[in-house]
Amino acid sequence: MTFPDFHRAPNIADNPEVYERENEAIDPDGPLWRELRARADWAGRTILDLGCGTGFWLPRYAADAGEVIGVEPDPDLLARARERGVVRPGAVRPGSAEHIPLADASVDVVHARFAYFFPPDCEPGLAEVRRVLKPGGRLVVIDNDLRHGEFADLLAASPWASAQGAADTTDAWWREREAERTEVMSAWRCRDAAELEAVLRIEFPGDVVDGWVRANPGRRELSYGYVLFTVTA
Repeated sequence: MTFPDFHRAPNIADNPEVYERENEAIDPDGPLWRELRARADWAGRTILDLGCGTGFWLPRYAADAGEVIGVEPDPDLLARARERGVVRPGAVRPGSAEHIPLADASVDVVHARFAYFFPPDCEPGLAEVRRVLKPGGRLVVIDNDLRHGEFADLLAASPWASAQGAADTTDAWWREREAERTEVMSAWRCRDAAELEAVLRIEFPGDVVDGWVRANPGRRELSYGYVLFTVTA
């Protein structure tokens, strides 16, 4: 099954094993997860991981959610997510932000982690999420903070990041849609400097990574700012 709105993500699609290391490095001290809980607790509820990729986060949701659903348009990543076997058969499904294979008002919480929502061109996806959310349900979009943290500095130096747009544009788009905006400062922490360099190389051009590594020899951690945009149905 293919989706006309699907844009392949080369960082994870071309490097799923390295991306796995990236996911392991995210938010080592937990401020992001604590804020996600505060925005929309999924304990005992139905949560949709929209753009679940290889399904890395599904086990964490499954620990206490009532039901976990993963939706992913990339067939190769979808197959990997299904192979994890942490949720019931059929819970990981092909779909996209604009084509969610769920009934109206069937989900309590939707998380979109760096997936689909790069304003101003994501109105159809937001409308589709609103369709599947129950009244009072919440969408939480986990986005990069483009203003704060060392990761933001790397984004500013990278032409690859231009598709994500500018912070002011993104903030204005969500504000017009009555989203709550929350900043969270966290980090990436890898096992060693070589692992961090490998992770950075799937996210940024080689010359940008070369400069950062030269300026930060031996570093295995960098500061990482997130912005959460929360929409209530």
